[in-house]
Amino acid sequence: MPDSDWSRRSFLRAAALTSGAAGLNAAQAAPRRGATGARKTQAFALSRVRLLAGPFEDARALDARYLLSLNVDRLLHGFRRNAGLPPRSTRYTGWESGDLCPGHTLGHYLSACSMMWASTGHTAFRRRVAFIVDELHACQQASGSGLVCAFADGDTQLRNVIAGRPVTGVPWYTMHKILVGLLDAHVHAGHPRALPVLTRLADWMVDATQGIGEQRFQDMLGVEFGGMNEAMADVHALTGDPRHLRLAERFNHRVLLDALAASRDTLDGLHSNTQIPKVIGFQRLADATGDERAGRAARYFWGTVVHRRSFATGGNGEAEHFFAPAEARKHLGSAKTMETCCTHNMLRLTRALFTEAPSADYADYYERALFNGILASQDPDSGMVTYFQALRPGYPKLYGTAERSFWCCTGTGMENFAKLGDSIYFHDADGLYVNLFVPSTLDWSEQRVRVRQTTRFPDEATTRLALEAGAPTRFTLRLRHPGWCGAMTVSLNGQPLATSREPGRYVEFDRTWQPGDVVDVVLPMQLHLQALPGAPDVAAVMYGPLVLAARMGTAGMTPGADLVASEFAYGWALQQDDVPLPTLALQGRTLDEVVRPAGAALNFRTATSGREIALAPFHRIHHERYSLYWNLA
Repeated sequence: MPDSDWSRRSFLRAAALTSGAAGLNAAQAAPRRGATGARKTQAFALSRVRLLAGPFEDARALDARYLLSLNVDRLLHGFRRNAGLPPRSTRYTGWESGDLCPGHTLGHYLSACSMMWASTGHTAFRRRVAFIVDELHACQQASGSGLVCAFADGDTQLRNVIAGRPVTGVPWYTMHKILVGLLDAHVHAGHPRALPVLTRLADWMVDATQGIGEQRFQDMLGVEFGGMNEAMADVHALTGDPRHLRLAERFNHRVLLDALAASRDTLDGLHSNTQIPKVIGFQRLADATGDERAGRAARYFWGTVVHRRSFATGGNGEAEHFFAPAEARKHLGSAKTMETCCTHNMLRLTRALFTEAPSADYADYYERALFNGILASQDPDSGMVTYFQALRPGYPKLYGTAERSFWCCTGTGMENFAKLGDSIYFHDADGLYVNLFVPSTLDWSEQRVRVRQTTRFPDEATTRLALEAGAPTRFTLRLRHPGWCGAMTVSLNGQPLATSREPGRYVEFDRTWQPGDVVDVVLPMQLHLQALPGAPDVAAVMYGPLVLAARMGTAGMTPGADLVASEFAYGWALQQDDVPLPTLALQGRTLDEVVRPAGAALNFRTATSGREIALAPFHRIHHERYSLYWNLA
């Protein structure tokens, strides 16, 4: 069977409607309007979108190479051992051999391979999905239990956290990754055993927790548990079992939900990547059950994090935690800012909110974080990814290793580049949204339309959409006019069609499109400043959606020294004497007068303190030192 024809969210919504699932309201049967009254959208399946040559396809190919380099038997070591089956190979080291979350990588890996199969159609990924799912099925059969895990002490830590005893590691967080891996194997790869294995695992979770009172359950949620509320809601959408929905709702952490639903920001000091998946779950349950309170909490959280707590890249936090926005200046010397997992999950939340109520504001943030947080996270040589992205001036990016790290960000990194096509295009009943300017093709089979987007964005601020159809077709084309673009012009078949001077909205064209129509879009980019939260005299230089980093040389760096096995290397590896923030000497001049183009596209230069400093897009800064922020003179 070919891979699923829908995105996970679209698939699960439809599955819920046809399964007789309890607890779903009538709003799902008529998904044109979300809880806010806005028109709902749907994403296209990964199988409908193919990347064309460009930086995103390059990044996907690097990720594919890494995925296929890993030994799946080593990832399965702990699962087989706990099931009483002999492991076929030794366990990987790094986080896979520690007490924190052994086994989490297999879940991420299963998701990534499932999405990579859907994104490319390369059968090597489907074979890996089939092997893993069949192995997990064999583990269930051998143990006589629905539980599949790789913890060194079997189910002990899960039993401890359920009973309220002291716990080692983050057992529910780890199990969340395995649940989602099986979900993705079903939705994206269509493996026939994935759903039975998933259901049996979910049933084990229901049975294991059913005797816990509500207060003790809430106390249990003080230990990081990933997005268990979202995952169990997704399981319920497939099975229709009300017990699965009930468990999803029990995993709503009320202390956070209550505050956010009341528009209270209590995030200072909280672990960022613990909170974001909870909020994705709030939004998922709002979508599944019509719980407006949960949806309100998700929207408030997004606005607070994006507009008050995020750096120019779209990342957030320091040492994995939120801090008071007014104190951002104190964190400029840290090498442990902007955990990549946090950006990954903020993009997932943004995508979920966009499908509920499409807004150019969501799409603008998505683009900014995708370029400056995700594309910037991958080493273009090794394919490895960052854990943190440092604010400290003069510090380089550090990347994990292929077989000795297996951080949380290694796992989400596997997924990031397997699903790059999932948010370029969206649709509703009568229209197509073009959100990202990424070279790609779209098969919109419901309308019998194919779209081919060719672009060299961001090197060139233009994109072209060529429409292929067997017959004239009427639909509304909605083109995002980014907030960073002052005036966007659109032409059809070489003739002017429209000029928009209202950034931050969608420009709509409701017409009957002819086979062979070509839409050209011009999106001029300008230099602008993005102030540090709480510090208007400190800012990043941006060009369109891109953060321009100051290039600060390679002193003390040797090839391969920025590949580190441990996340604890951040801050001391490749450290040099304190380097001050560079100064942007505006002194009454405009930014364009001070920061000037220099040679190749997207390269700039400025003079400060008697020396020239080169600037380049942050996503192209690798194996060198940099600074993201500037003092404004």
